Amino acid sequence: MTTKVEKYLEPFRLSLEKLKEVSVRLKKDLIRGLGKHSHHRAAVKMLPTFVRATPDGTEKGDYLALDLGGTNFRVLYVRVVEEQQKVVKMDSKICSIPQEMMLGTGEQLFDHIAQCLGEFLESQDLKGQTLPLGFTFSFPCEQKEIDKSILIRWTKGFSCSGVEGQDVVKLLKEAIHRRGDYDIGSVAMVNDTVGTMMSCGYRDQSCEIGMIIGTGTNACYMEEIKNVKRVEGEDGRMCINTEWGGFGDDGSLKDILTEFDEVVDQTSINPGVHTFEKMISGMYLGEIVRLLLVKMAEDKLLFKGETSEALLTPGQFETKYISEIEDGLENAQKILTALGLNWDPVDACVVRLVCDTISSRSARLCAAALATISNRIRVNRGLDHLKTTVGVDGTVYRKHPNFSEELQAAVRLLAPKCDITFLVSEDGSGKGAAMVTAVAQRIALQSRLLEDSDGEDEEDEDEDEEDK
Repeated sequence: MTTKVEKYLEPFRLSLEKLKEVSVRLKKDLIRGLGKHSHHRAAVKMLPTFVRATPDGTEKGDYLALDLGGTNFRVLYVRVVEEQQKVVKMDSKICSIPQEMMLGTGEQLFDHIAQCLGEFLESQDLKGQTLPLGFTFSFPCEQKEIDKSILIRWTKGFSCSGVEGQDVVKLLKEAIHRRGDYDIGSVAMVNDTVGTMMSCGYRDQSCEIGMIIGTGTNACYMEEIKNVKRVEGEDGRMCINTEWGGFGDDGSLKDILTEFDEVVDQTSINPGVHTFEKMISGMYLGEIVRLLLVKMAEDKLLFKGETSEALLTPGQFETKYISEIEDGLENAQKILTALGLNWDPVDACVVRLVCDTISSRSARLCAAALATISNRIRVNRGLDHLKTTVGVDGTVYRKHPNFSEELQAAVRLLAPKCDITFLVSEDGSGKGAAMVTAVAQRIALQSRLLEDSDGEDEEDEDEDEEDK
C-alpha cells in the first residue's frame, strides 16, 4: 500500500538538486526579461515599475489610495506618521461594481469610481484638499512612467470598452474633471506586489523584495537601473515586477510537471499560460489534490475504490481544505464526510499526506524562485553576504499551518549567503499604494531641490568668471 501511494507522490517530491536547477533556469529568464531585445519573447516579463526607491523613514503626510482588482474597489484615506514610522489607515470605504458596469463602457466605469471617491472625500471632509493618490490597478498593464500605465487587456470578468490600449491614470483624471467638484494631486500607479514590498518598507528599511502567494503568485525586487535595458539611466535602482507566474510558459519546466499539472492546465481558463503559478498558488492547489485523490480511489488505494459526486466535480476540493486537513486529522475526517466519501482512519492519513506533499512542493518551488532573486541582489551589489527583508502577502502564505516554515527552510539551503527576514505585509494594495506615492513625492521633491541648487551653483560660477 505505502509503496503504491508513494508512486503517485514521488513526482511531486523535488530534491534539493532539482530545486537548484529550477533556480538556475529562473536566473536565465530574469536576465532575458530585462534585456532590451529579448524581453518580448521572455516567459518572465520583468516589468519596470518606475518605483525608484524604498522608504527611508522621512516620508509623511496624508494620502488617498484606490484599489481596483475585482468586483469591489476600495478607497482609503491614509496618514504616514514619521515619528512612529507608521502608516495609519484613517478610514476606508468599499464600493461594488455592478456586473453590467464591468461589461459597459470605460467612461461609465471611471465615472463610477470618481463618484465613489467624491462621496468618500465628502464624508471625510476632504473635498477642499488636493491629496496625492496611489492607484492599485491589478490588471495586466504596461507602465510608461510612475503616473502613466496602459491597460494591455482586461481579465477577471471585466471587458469595458475603450480602456484597453489607454492610460488608466488619464481616464481616472478625466472622470474626476468631468465632475468638477474636487481634484487630486499627483498619482502613482501601483502593482499589488510592489505595494506589498512598500508597506513593509517603512517598518523595515531593508525590505527590497515583495512576494505574494495567494490566489496567484508574483514577486518584485529592487534591481540596478543599469541592468534594466528598457529604461534609460545608469545610476540608482528600480523596482521590477517579475510576473514570475509565467515562468515555464516556454516549456522550461516540462521535466517537473506531472500528469496532474497538465490536466489542471488544460482545464483552466488560460491553458499554456502561468505554468509556475499553477504549481504554486491557491487557485490551483486544491484541484491538484482532487485529481490525485480521484486517481488513487480509482486505483483502489482510497475509499475502498469508491468516489463521490463532489469529489468528481472540478473545483469542489477547495484549497482551504488543504490547510485545514494538515492542521489535524479530525478536520480531514469532517471534510471527507462533507464531500460524501466513505473513509476509514487510514484514508484520512493518506489524504493528509497527499495535501502535505502538494503544499510542500509549492513552498519549495517558491523558495527556489526567491533564492534566485536574493542571490541576484547579492551578486548585483558585489556582496559576500546579503542581509535583506521580504514583504509577503497572500492567503496560502498566511493561512497554511507550515507553508512559511517550509519555504524559509528551503531558502536557507538554496541561498546560504543570504540572510532573509520575512515580514507579513499589512494591506499592500491600500497602505502600500500610499507609501509608493509618498516615496515618489519625496524623490520628486529631492530632484527639484537638486535642480534648484544646481541653478544656484551656475550663478556663482558666472560671478567667479566675472571676478577674474
